[in-house]
Amino acid sequence: MARAWQHPFLSVFRHFKVDEWKRSAKEGDVATVMDKTLKCTVYRVRGSVSASNYIQLPRTGTQSLGLTGRYLYVLFRPLPPRHFVIHLDVFTEDSQVIRVSFSSLFKEFKSTATWLQFPFICEAGTPRKDAAGVPPTGARWTCLQLDLHDLLLVYLNRRYGHLKSIRLCASLLVRNLYTSDLCFDPAVTAPEARRAKLPVTPMPREMAFPVPKGQSWHDRYVHIRFPSDSSKGVSTLGQKNGSLPEAGLSALCSTGSAALSSTAAFLGHVPRLLPHSAPFNKPTQVSMSPEVQMHDPAASCRVPSAPRPLPEISMSCERLEVSSVGGPSGRGQEPSAWAEATDKCVNSTNVHVSAHELAVVPVAPEDVAPHEPPCREQSGQQAALGKNRFQQRSFLPDPILRLKGVIGFGGHSTRWVRRPMRLLACALWTKDGAAVVYPCHAVIVMLHVDTRQQRFFLGHTDKVSALALDGSNSLLASAQARAPSMLRLWDFQTGACLSLFRSPVHVVCSLSFSDSGALLCGTGKDRHGRTVVVAWDTAQVGRGGEAVLLTKVHTDADIQAFKVAFFDETRMASCGRGGVRLWRLRRGGLRSCAVDLGEHHALEFTDLAFGQDLDSCTLYVCGRSGHILEIDHQHMAVRRARRLLPTQTPSGPLPKRQTFSSGPGIAISSLSVSQVTCAVGSEDGYLRLWPLDFSSVLLEAEHEGPISSVCVSPDGLRVLSTTSSGHLGFLDVPSREYSVLMRSHTALVLALATKCRQEHLATVSQDHTVRVWDLVTLQQLYDFTSPKEAPRAVAFHPTQPTFFCGFSGGAVCSFSLEATEVLVEHRCHRGAVTGLATSPDGSFLFSSCSRGSLAQYDCAATQCRVLRVAANVVCQDAHMSPNALVVSGDSRLLAFVGPSKYTVTIMDTASLDELLRVDISALDGTSSRLDSAVAVCFGPAPPGHLLVSTSSNTVVVLDTTSGRMVRELSGVHPTACPSLALSRDGRFLLTAADRAIKVWDYLMQANLGCQVYIGHSEPVQAVAFSPNQQQLLSVGDAIFLWDILAPNERLPPGSVRGSPGAPPACEAGPEHNLAPSVFRPRYEATGGHSVWGRWAPPVAGAFSVSDDEGPSEESHGPKGLRQASGSALLVKEADRVVDAACGAAGDSWGLSMPPHPCGQPSAQSPRRARAQPAAHPDSCEPFMSQGKASSLAKVGQSVSSPPASSERLHLKAVVGYSGNGRANVVWRPDTGFFAYTCGRLVVVEDLHSGAQQHWLGHPEEISTLALSHDAQVLASASGHSSTASCGQIRLWEVPGGSCRQLISHRDPTVRALAFSPDDRLLITLGYDGDCTLALWSMSTYELLSSTRLPEPVHGVAFNPWHAGELACVGQGAITLWLLQQRGADVSLQVHRERIPEEVRAGKLTSLCYGAMPLLYCGSDTGQVCVWDTRACRCFLAWEADNSEIGVLLCSGVRLVSGSDSGRLRLWAVEAMLELRRKGSGARSSSVFMERELTLDGAIVSAVFHDSMDMGVAGSVAGTLWYINWAEGTSTHLISGHRSKVNEVAFSPSESHCATCSDDGSVRVWSLASMELVIQFQVLNQSCLCLAWSPPSCGRPEQQQVAAGYSDGTLRVFSISRTAMELKMRPHLAALTAIAFSADGQTILSGDKDGLVAVSRLCTGMTLRVLSDQRGAPISTIQSTSKEDGDFGVEGTDLWLAASGDQRVSIWASDWPQGHCELMDWLSFPAPALMEAPGCPVPSLAAFCPWDGALLVCAGLGVHREVIFYSLRHKQVVEKIPLPFFAVSLSLSPGARLMAIGFAECVLRLVDCTSGAVQDFAGHNDSVRLCRFTPAGRLLFTAAHREILVWEVTGC
Repeated sequence: MARAWQHPFLSVFRHFKVDEWKRSAKEGDVATVMDKTLKCTVYRVRGSVSASNYIQLPRTGTQSLGLTGRYLYVLFRPLPPRHFVIHLDVFTEDSQVIRVSFSSLFKEFKSTATWLQFPFICEAGTPRKDAAGVPPTGARWTCLQLDLHDLLLVYLNRRYGHLKSIRLCASLLVRNLYTSDLCFDPAVTAPEARRAKLPVTPMPREMAFPVPKGQSWHDRYVHIRFPSDSSKGVSTLGQKNGSLPEAGLSALCSTGSAALSSTAAFLGHVPRLLPHSAPFNKPTQVSMSPEVQMHDPAASCRVPSAPRPLPEISMSCERLEVSSVGGPSGRGQEPSAWAEATDKCVNSTNVHVSAHELAVVPVAPEDVAPHEPPCREQSGQQAALGKNRFQQRSFLPDPILRLKGVIGFGGHSTRWVRRPMRLLACALWTKDGAAVVYPCHAVIVMLHVDTRQQRFFLGHTDKVSALALDGSNSLLASAQARAPSMLRLWDFQTGACLSLFRSPVHVVCSLSFSDSGALLCGTGKDRHGRTVVVAWDTAQVGRGGEAVLLTKVHTDADIQAFKVAFFDETRMASCGRGGVRLWRLRRGGLRSCAVDLGEHHALEFTDLAFGQDLDSCTLYVCGRSGHILEIDHQHMAVRRARRLLPTQTPSGPLPKRQTFSSGPGIAISSLSVSQVTCAVGSEDGYLRLWPLDFSSVLLEAEHEGPISSVCVSPDGLRVLSTTSSGHLGFLDVPSREYSVLMRSHTALVLALATKCRQEHLATVSQDHTVRVWDLVTLQQLYDFTSPKEAPRAVAFHPTQPTFFCGFSGGAVCSFSLEATEVLVEHRCHRGAVTGLATSPDGSFLFSSCSRGSLAQYDCAATQCRVLRVAANVVCQDAHMSPNALVVSGDSRLLAFVGPSKYTVTIMDTASLDELLRVDISALDGTSSRLDSAVAVCFGPAPPGHLLVSTSSNTVVVLDTTSGRMVRELSGVHPTACPSLALSRDGRFLLTAADRAIKVWDYLMQANLGCQVYIGHSEPVQAVAFSPNQQQLLSVGDAIFLWDILAPNERLPPGSVRGSPGAPPACEAGPEHNLAPSVFRPRYEATGGHSVWGRWAPPVAGAFSVSDDEGPSEESHGPKGLRQASGSALLVKEADRVVDAACGAAGDSWGLSMPPHPCGQPSAQSPRRARAQPAAHPDSCEPFMSQGKASSLAKVGQSVSSPPASSERLHLKAVVGYSGNGRANVVWRPDTGFFAYTCGRLVVVEDLHSGAQQHWLGHPEEISTLALSHDAQVLASASGHSSTASCGQIRLWEVPGGSCRQLISHRDPTVRALAFSPDDRLLITLGYDGDCTLALWSMSTYELLSSTRLPEPVHGVAFNPWHAGELACVGQGAITLWLLQQRGADVSLQVHRERIPEEVRAGKLTSLCYGAMPLLYCGSDTGQVCVWDTRACRCFLAWEADNSEIGVLLCSGVRLVSGSDSGRLRLWAVEAMLELRRKGSGARSSSVFMERELTLDGAIVSAVFHDSMDMGVAGSVAGTLWYINWAEGTSTHLISGHRSKVNEVAFSPSESHCATCSDDGSVRVWSLASMELVIQFQVLNQSCLCLAWSPPSCGRPEQQQVAAGYSDGTLRVFSISRTAMELKMRPHLAALTAIAFSADGQTILSGDKDGLVAVSRLCTGMTLRVLSDQRGAPISTIQSTSKEDGDFGVEGTDLWLAASGDQRVSIWASDWPQGHCELMDWLSFPAPALMEAPGCPVPSLAAFCPWDGALLVCAGLGVHREVIFYSLRHKQVVEKIPLPFFAVSLSLSPGARLMAIGFAECVLRLVDCTSGAVQDFAGHNDSVRLCRFTPAGRLLFTAAHREILVWEVTGC
């Protein structure tokens, strides 16, 4: 709403005192004149050039009008014969500046992300196709009413903020401008409105045009409201079963000699304008025109005094139209405008007759009968009355897509234009060196180097030509290619665009910020090709100001690089062809002076850099001749000149050391300088790192192509490099490793294919490459190059690791991904391959070519073979499209365009028999042009539809059996759509044309809605859904991966997509043993969607839908649930009926819930299968326990739990935190109580000493915690187990740590717990199964009440100000509950309120109460909405994040939000109570963010002090952080591994231990405190094995850790130097075991293929590879020392290798002498399958530490036992039976103890002396690792990512 001083309206000219010209500006011929029509003074703006004659408000571009009124009224008259232009600059709510222009000069609608251009057509006379927009001689005064709110919302999907500036350009007369929030009717006066009681707001007297007595307002003036009918909302009315006229209307009526005059409007094909009927004296012919004309005002219309019957009106209608989110879309053109024009005539009796009222009428193609095509003709009465209308709908969520990742690098090249450098040579480090910023065509990407997460800066509509980042990383500047060049200034931390302005430079080539960010300099070319240097003042940009142009100078010097000095922002330097210049900014002007280069004056310089030392005055410049000059910029003299030479001389073949002497040099493209080094990138592909004295090369890295740019990180430890071949990577100086960050195609991507069963993507490009990508990591997996023939099409084999590619020469090749080679090549085509398709069952491959031939291949075998080739079948002159050839989902049908472009043919895939041929050109009988087919796509079966994209920009849906047209989507894109895709479930349709992607709600039956997405800078070539249907892919200039934000929907059994499914059930009250109930759910009045919107949990007599298995095939009840006419949901329970009115949003329904007589719920409905855990679960998703390797059903019968007094193991410490839990951290700062969960343990830790207590008892992983308000009781909940189908809740005494009570919950998973403010009640919320909300008494521990909810609820909280109130949030609504107690009975009254549309959220995911009566709720779209619980309304919402809000905490005036993006934000909300009183007038600008921290994963738990100054937050990565808002810091509290722990190794002194994990990290811990000391991280690899060097290796300070990785590499890390010392790759497969020799100088390693490699540590050479156990992975390698000659063999080392095929080899070796001899070989039969299928039994073997002649083995043989094998006697000497197969084994060197881990989550300790056994529980997964420390005092066990440290007693 407008501010108070702007209400009810504001006169813009009077407020800004235009007549004084102090706050406004005029240019050219602007004068005040007296207008005879209005009888007042008006402003005349005229001139031949509109841009040179104008009135501008405010005076300068840095100021803003700040007008917030929704409507802008412009009172003006065009001046013939010139054109006029009106420019409006509008601020959106997200601070984006949008320019909106209206002009009679424009011929068609044009739009970009920041500019809308609307044509204004004024014409006299009969409509003509070639009419110009020049106003007629008698143009009338016009009241142009602009709805700025709807204008931005309709065309750009943005929200209007305020009006920034206005420019009125020649030629026109303007009286005034007004803004208001009211919609005025200019033709009605106030007395008329009061007298006739009209429901309109009359125009105020000050704004009104004078109307002489006896005349009509519409005879003299024109009123245009734009967009039309905006007072009724953005939704518009449409017709059913009818087509629509074009954008304009010309109506002529004959009454005497008069003609009915039409009004002025905006030209465009998008709005279909429907005339309303008016009484005439005779039938009138109405003709349709694409324009609305302005006729001569002298013409009049005489209307009869009495109304007559409606005339017969014949209409010539075009095809049906489909509207879009960005405004309706038309055929052949982009959207123009939604216009409304009213024109009324008056007769002698002053009877007003509406000649025509224009309204926008979008029509959906689904409004036609299924047996006939959409109606192309309708009666005049229906058209005139506009019957059967409906409202346009846009499907939710909006937006439905979110850009997740971009594969690509590069942009517009402006450097070295004479050379074919197509990629932008620009990539920058951030200040902390943790991320890089680079352009990907029109998108700017910030990539985190370690996590590989991407963040995007979106807004450019063309390729980015330059980037610059200031020293503090506050501002990012970017320039857009193509003239005129647009510049954007971004808030680098938030990604918001702060300023958008046009550069005076025609094309910007480079940008450079000063270190403070207050100055931005740019260089480029003007339109005449001259070099220009520009400087802007950007100091005020971050404070809401604009960039101010300081100076612009032309120079004759060539500039290839330009940089501002970091130490003085007034000094700059440039270099180019023929010289180096130094610049200085002084008194607002730029001055330059050339450096005297002497003999080097003719060189071509490419880059420069200032010395980073503050005392240094050195400027480094490099050139294409290989020279590097050191220039003293203070004395403007060359100090030294060096030249980079080739690596070998022409006379000798041997390479020589790099030198800088004379000779032919290597072209240097870029250099970057740190304080000690200089990085140089050259065109020979080498990145070289030199010291600043250039004495010798420190490091060099060879690239696949010429290097285009280098950049040293601020700390000097990493060097970023880019290449012309599309590679982006960096060299890590300390580790000497080079990492590739991004690879990309270097030309347009033509087609794509996805692997159905894997997350793989294949693309082909004009750069002659075929590349295969991993969709999870966005990294390139394979690269195939074809130098001679360009690839054109690609397809994956559905089941085999192969893919097929078609080439321009006609070849079709099959590639093997395993062997990375071409399997077979077929050349049965004479033309270029245009299409490839495989059948989903993997039986056939089809290819087509440009000569019209079609080939069929048998691809069931590895070597595919040609079956048939048919000539002249496929169209030869069809459009190039990746959808030219498609196969149906059931592998039965093949469709393609052919034999001509006007037909589509469907064949049988097996026989190639023609089944159907459809003539596309004959579908539209009324069209004068022939339609041709462009692309085809099959829909899901049933019902069996084929979608065809045509040249007339439509998509027709054909029945594959009959060929009839079922549906038609008109105006899909402005141009023909070459690519389309339909989701597997038929929900969404993707279309792509030009640079836009549209997502259509294909199931919408009324008006097909779509959303438009841009981002590509070149035409999109292909779109497709990912294999899991959760993302979509688009390719063109780059590869874009989009997340689909729509929730997954499931259909009931037997239902068909698009039809209403079975409604959900709703239960209330405690669950008794009931007879089958009758459910009659109520539907909303508007359609078939149920009030809850989800399917109910399975109940007796209803269908059952499980999460994993889909719909069940059996039903023992009725066939379906029927729709009831009543509004209540009736639940019959024995003799009692509970009436729950589950109405629509806003209805109140009371659920009376008496207590269960037994106090416990019963489980009647079958339990739903648990979903598999996701890698990064969303905050609103249910808690998902780690997948178990086996069942625990029989554990209790086989374990032997010792008495507490005789336990040999005592749990000492837990390393890890359950990041997949929710709200599983509690902390009370006043008492110091701190607890969290790890697996099935509650860990209570003293934050000062680090001492831990461990509360055991849960049978499964704990999902959540809750602490009572008095901090005396802790509640913990876990999921169901194999022995119990219900979840378990334990209540613990905080002071003593004992379990006070155990209660069971009906739901398998408990997702939330909450204590009432008085601690008398406990509320529990389930997720799986019945999704029950249960209320428990804390005094009796009885169930007071329970409610089974019909859909998932994501959070629950008690009102802290009222113990009887609580709130729940879930899908699309918030639910408020009121507890009412009458004696022992407790009932709940409930009120459900839907989320307002303005919030734009599909579900609420978190909640917390604030100051009374405020309730804050977080959503899945990142919105936080604030509710008034008294009024039950949402009065404010703001975008707190761009991802799901999972955590909300509030205390007083501060709010903390945590999201899935890992961002933790602190908000100031002290103004909320004041905003609550404003109601709908509240603005989110009153809420501001105080602090922000980014953690290492999605935030799942948080707890803060009452002051909100400090707290603890937990992330999904398994880390607990201490948060200090005052200092803005986050500190590790608890940090475990992210993935499964694979090995632990100990230092000989037992001071430290090391662990490795699938997350690629090696972590070194202090054994005394179990604190993390060192971490070595390797990205994109898993660390599978680990070994610590033995004490004989050398001095203690030279300890080393060797680690083996999944890529076959072996890395050796130095503990003392905390650096990697050695990296080698002795294996091609993943390493699975590793060990040091006894002397520590040799490393033994085994891989998954069964090979054992022997490598020398000092040289890094692999001495020997043993293949005796090839074929099975090596599971164990252990080495020990022995006496030479012992066991009858030579050598001082004794080592073993155990493999997965139950074989153990024992070897004796003397590695310094090169001796290795096989001493013994053990082989056993394979054991039986374990209890958990898919969990293989590992082969375990170890040397006995107390008897060196014994070998201890487990998992060898068919029996569950441990065997002791004597190496001397060559026989088994002892066997120890086990209850299960062992999966881990360790023997204590200090005592004769043996630890055994089982897959059944049990740890067994065996005393080998007495034979006593003790079993211990505590782990939540298979105990796959157990290791004693060297002294045997501690035992480490690991299950998945949790590590338990046990203390061994009695040692």
